Amino acid sequence: MADEGLDVVVIGGGTGGYVAAIRGAQLGLKVAVVESDKLGGTCLHKGCIPSKALLRSAEVLAQTRSAQAFGVIASAVSFDLAAAMERKGNIVLQLHKGVEFLMKKYNVQVFPGYARVMGPSIFSPTAGAVRIQQADGQSQILSPRATIVASGSRPRALPGLAFDGVHVLSSDDALEISQLPASLLIIGGGAIGIEWASMMSDFGVDVTVVEALPRILAAEDADISAEMSRILKKRKIRVLTGARVDPASFKVQGDVCTLEVTTADKSETLTATQILVAVGREANVQDLGLEATGVVVERGVIQVDGSMRTAEKAIYAIGDVVGGLQLAHVAAHEGILAMEAIAGRNPDPLNYDQVPRCTYSRPEVASVGLTEAQARERGHEVKVGRFSFRAIGKALVQGDPDGFVKVVADAVSDDLLGVHILGAHATELISEAGLALVLSASPWEVAQSIHPHPTLSEALGEAVLAVEGLAIHG
Repeated sequence: MADEGLDVVVIGGGTGGYVAAIRGAQLGLKVAVVESDKLGGTCLHKGCIPSKALLRSAEVLAQTRSAQAFGVIASAVSFDLAAAMERKGNIVLQLHKGVEFLMKKYNVQVFPGYARVMGPSIFSPTAGAVRIQQADGQSQILSPRATIVASGSRPRALPGLAFDGVHVLSSDDALEISQLPASLLIIGGGAIGIEWASMMSDFGVDVTVVEALPRILAAEDADISAEMSRILKKRKIRVLTGARVDPASFKVQGDVCTLEVTTADKSETLTATQILVAVGREANVQDLGLEATGVVVERGVIQVDGSMRTAEKAIYAIGDVVGGLQLAHVAAHEGILAMEAIAGRNPDPLNYDQVPRCTYSRPEVASVGLTEAQARERGHEVKVGRFSFRAIGKALVQGDPDGFVKVVADAVSDDLLGVHILGAHATELISEAGLALVLSASPWEVAQSIHPHPTLSEALGEAVLAVEGLAIHG
């Protein structure tokens, strides 16, 4: 039986999907969401929120252990993983209920079940109708004017090193552990790997990070990567870069996993209680029925235009399934863009150079715009300003002096090209820089915004002055 009264069906109720649905309802469209698991998707249940809840527990533990430096005596400090996990679960539950409330508030129909896109049929002369397979074996067909695929992604496994949830963990598995390992080998030095390295080290776990590329956080500015490597090593986290693992060498002997790793100058066998594979995520494009449509899938992701429309005119795709920056806030904005396009608003394409990128380690990393290397590759004559948090009073007051702000600008036009922050609360500080890029501000214009004293934001104010050698405290 087909439901033909809908304007848009969204496949997937994650951040991109539910935000798209809300925007559609705001535009007067009748919208439905099909979700096979829980509203909120990976970000809420298996990614952003639960991992940051545990990272906050790790941060509080680290601060408490260093409390004596502030004149606070906290004796016999210990960590209760079960309590931290319970807190994480309560936060997720509260936010999940909030998403359910929003669906009701905006009259978005939510259909539980697995969705497949259908090709042209009696239900629709063009591709885009959706068949829902429900848990009880029943099926239902929805025939909207347009369909948005927002099916998300899953942790990428290494061939020959399959996830088992016991010895070899995905980030999903790691969020459900019941006890801390004595040691952890993390394969992958991107944002996810570094967050877990920071967290587990604060929890008292012996951590080694193995990264195949020449540096960790390879998507960030090279200066950020270098300083983060130094800080992690200071924290006794071992970091191996330019290193390749041999999955065929993986063995479990008792409670110990062994894996051979090769760098430019040597090979060695690493041991750990558990291995966490954090080598990225792959799009959920399988079993969606896309082969019956004109939707093009290349290199494992759905191809879309600037309006998030696929090669099949009634089908759009957003979020991790289209590749690029696999971030929740990107998926949300892509969802808004797609809905506005469906509603005939002709929205401007998303400028991915203006998307903030965040790593919630200790210290945090945040950036927006071009790295220095990217700016040079694009033909810019570059000028750079840099300012250390060690010269910022608030950073010293808080006991978080590590890190710096780096500003990249065009030496000819004076346009701001990128801002890169390593330090406490970097993920909160980056939004000012994001707004500056949206407004095409110059470093001088950012400097005219008075940054209150004492605050961490003064580091950005000084860094933009440093572009012209005018930093006051540097």
